[in-house]
Amino acid sequence: MLLAIDCGNTNTVFSIWDGEKFLCTMRTSTHHARTADAYFTWFSTLLEHYGIDPKITEVIISSTVPRVVFNLRVFSDQFFGCRPLVVGKPDCLLPALPRVDQGTIVGPDRLVNTAGAFDRHGGNLIVVDFGTATTFDVAGRDGAYVGGVIAPGVNLSLEALHMAAAALPHVDITKPQRVVGTNTVACMQSGVFWGYVGLVKEICARIKAERDQKMKIIATGGLAPLFAQTEDLFDVIEDDLTMHGLTVIHKYNKENAD
Repeated sequence: MLLAIDCGNTNTVFSIWDGEKFLCTMRTSTHHARTADAYFTWFSTLLEHYGIDPKITEVIISSTVPRVVFNLRVFSDQFFGCRPLVVGKPDCLLPALPRVDQGTIVGPDRLVNTAGAFDRHGGNLIVVDFGTATTFDVAGRDGAYVGGVIAPGVNLSLEALHMAAAALPHVDITKPQRVVGTNTVACMQSGVFWGYVGLVKEICARIKAERDQKMKIIATGGLAPLFAQTEDLFDVIEDDLTMHGLTVIHKYNKENAD
């Protein structure tokens, strides 16, 4: 069985893949100081709760936080007896090499999302990921990552408003009933919600115009369903896109190992 680990700036997700389906998915906060023992204690406790006793033989990791990779490597080696495949490292093969400026390091999460989206939907894609940052990843006809856009994340923008303006409270993102708010919270929610609707529409439209071709828009991330409530922003929403991408890259490496 394969353990797929996606470590983001805010959360780290563990999913167990049996070759056909994910048996379970578990989430914890990302912390660079968490040791291999701490990971295993948390991991084994949840497995016992779910009543799962998997025989994990392989591990693949995607991490946007480099400092956590060492302890995840130790976790994999110590408790599963295997060397994990780490997306972005030279020994991890990609189905299609990214076509970006020389010297550019593409985030592993963006490579994984591109691989997963191409496997399910073919080429010429825009993948919109609502994470700590809101990213737009462009996949070419052959599935290669060819560039993208990075904008501040939705919750990051709300937190910045709260931190920078003393009179503004912390609020949760939701779809407002009206565009014009009649209280402070409603005003903030409207500004962020409709602001990001406009951001997604405009950036996707400009990407399509620049590439001069029809492109499918794939959304992922926890807030994707919220923004899909309002207009036809996306063609498809994929809640497990990153995890699927990890299984695609793992399979490709297994099939193309020396």
